[in-house]
Amino acid sequence: MNNPFYRWLFRQVEFWWLPVLLVLLWWVLSEDSTSFFFPPLSKIISVLYRDLASGLLMKYLAVSLSNMAAGLSIATVLGVVLGLIIGESRTLQQATEPTLNFLRSIPPAAIVPIVIVAMGIGPAPKVFIIALACFWPILLNTIDGIRGVPPQMIETARAFKIPLHLMLARVLFMSALPQIMAGIRVAVAVALVLMVISEFFGASEGIGFYISESKQRFAMTETWAGTILIGLLGYVLSTIFLKIERWLLAWYFQDPSTKKMKQPVYQT
Repeated sequence: MNNPFYRWLFRQVEFWWLPVLLVLLWWVLSEDSTSFFFPPLSKIISVLYRDLASGLLMKYLAVSLSNMAAGLSIATVLGVVLGLIIGESRTLQQATEPTLNFLRSIPPAAIVPIVIVAMGIGPAPKVFIIALACFWPILLNTIDGIRGVPPQMIETARAFKIPLHLMLARVLFMSALPQIMAGIRVAVAVALVLMVISEFFGASEGIGFYISESKQRFAMTETWAGTILIGLLGYVLSTIFLKIERWLLAWYFQDPSTKKMKQPVYQT
């Protein structure tokens, strides 16, 4: 195992053997399926390839991902900025805690129909719903990250009379960045779910619309194809985000005292 190629090959086999085995089992066991609701995997893959090659699903993907990116960006900016402000002030923490706990307890999916009716069927309600759902994990993890900053560091910054905006950006933000990234990691998964759910209502394009419209036509193969595409998209986005996280927090992961990544305080 001293050969780098064999080490790489062993890691790949160790990582991929279970998903490959599950896909093979699904393929083999479903090949002779005559069930209307559970078509063969080979047929699902064929339909998925057909709609991707025709450009239909690529167009819908572009629409869905643009809504998701816009909502997640808005949530990240607002969540981090407000989290830094609230986390830095003990008074604000105590004043806002009851309201934040109440608002974050409302399931975003429950207000999707209300938002669609109020804002119409364009991209605006989708972006709003995604931003609202992603805002809470980012905000709460930012506040939690600020709470974890050593008091000595804050006292030192104040003793040197560092301006508030610099203390927020250079001291508190950088110290809380691992926890903030953990919150954004949760928000990416939340955004993917709400991206699909928001397109179930009053939409004329997008991956959620593709799945919903296929279901209404009783085209179960297309419904399964859209569902599998969402799963693949989630895996790709998660992998990309983890790469970005590792790059941004290289200093954090290289520190032996912080070998284990902080876990998000907000779970879905």
